[in-house]
Amino acid sequence: MIHPNTRLEFISEEVGHGVVATKFIPAGTITWVLDDLDREFTPKQYQKMNSPYKEILDFYTYRNNKGNYILCWDNGRFVNHSFNSNCLTTAYDFEIAIRDIHPGEQLTDDYGYLNIQAPFRGIDEGTRRKTVYPDDLLRYYKSWDKKIGAVFHRIPDLDQPLKPLLKTKVLKQIEAVVSGKEELASILNNYYRE
Repeated sequence: MIHPNTRLEFISEEVGHGVVATKFIPAGTITWVLDDLDREFTPKQYQKMNSPYKEILDFYTYRNNKGNYILCWDNGRFVNHSFNSNCLTTAYDFEIAIRDIHPGEQLTDDYGYLNIQAPFRGIDEGTRRKTVYPDDLLRYYKSWDKKIGAVFHRIPDLDQPLKPLLKTKVLKQIEAVVSGKEELASILNNYYRE
């Protein structure tokens, strides 16, 4: 489920629709949680589907570390890619704002950690990276881990509207990381090794 202080908006012809903040979302806020309404499809289920369904899954899903296709039931499926994303996924089935997100600003992810199956050229944002590759998670996980680690400790101190959707195990893991009892699990745990 996507953060409630967001809405779907048309961004541009090139981008299409995107998820935009309707209120200030501070760094350290959980912006998306894998919830019980999200659908998970195995590669075998995907292969048995007719073409229109496969096209929908190809466009709107990401693959988890098991290689299964995850289809968000709400506007979470419209979060766009950015090489300078303001949200990052964690190894705990939720995403976190890695910097402050202001009203009217898009929530963005770096699709490099979504186990894409084929490279694609992103919109030129003036960054060194121009293309997203299936193995970007292997290349950039250390950098992404640092960004997550810089704000993860803020989770307990902020208003977290999505907290009720977190599983008890995840809440305990957050508490253990914030208190220093456990290391922050690496985003690399999300990598799907075929």
